[in-house]
Amino acid sequence: MSTTVKSSIRQHQHSVICDLAELIEATWQRHLTLSPYHLPHDLGYVEGRLEGERLVIENVCYQTPEFRKLHLELAKVGPNLDILHCVMFPRLDYGLPMFGCDIVSGRGQISAAVVDLSPTSPDGLPTPYQLALEGMGTAGYSNPRELPSWGHIFSDYCCFVKPMGPQEDRRFLKQVEHYLTLHCTQATAMPPAPHQRSQVLAGQRNYCLHQQQNDKTRRILEMAFDPVWAERYMTTVLFDLPEE
Repeated sequence: MSTTVKSSIRQHQHSVICDLAELIEATWQRHLTLSPYHLPHDLGYVEGRLEGERLVIENVCYQTPEFRKLHLELAKVGPNLDILHCVMFPRLDYGLPMFGCDIVSGRGQISAAVVDLSPTSPDGLPTPYQLALEGMGTAGYSNPRELPSWGHIFSDYCCFVKPMGPQEDRRFLKQVEHYLTLHCTQATAMPPAPHQRSQVLAGQRNYCLHQQQNDKTRRILEMAFDPVWAERYMTTVLFDLPEE
């Protein structure tokens, strides 16, 4: 396993994944005040082997006054499998939903793309989000995907699809930009509300615990490394639980 920092792998990934990574970081930089977020030194850049193919994982993280962690993960397995994963973890003083986005490309084709603003409150998404997302979700896509068994954590506006061709690829990129810009502008306009910390903590923990049940992700990490390493990566990098 290697942890030497390399140049970004995004230029070697599917063009839609590269464009999406650039879009996410550009939107963060445009709307948020970013500062570094430091992962454990051995988890920022990782190399391993998966079924004989080279696996590379690259993580980029930031924090802001409103978000305890902004996480963008890029992964590449051999020449045929590219992955982007992104989650924004609000600080507990902010009753914000969880922005999440994933996209997977196999053999040059996007096989799955998902973006959502998942509620952390039992009341669902705040009203401004609902108004801005009205009519969105999987509308306009020809091949919507079925959510996993733990998918009840997602909102009614979750977009989980297999984009069919360049037009739907572009539609997905624009939809991510809309969700992400909405989230950033709502976050910076929201005053902190410390009295909501316990409710926000419970909502984030529920989200993270269900995401940690993603058997596909865990199985890949266990095959490439080992179960102990996979558990540490899942609970330290991907879906760490916030502290009270």
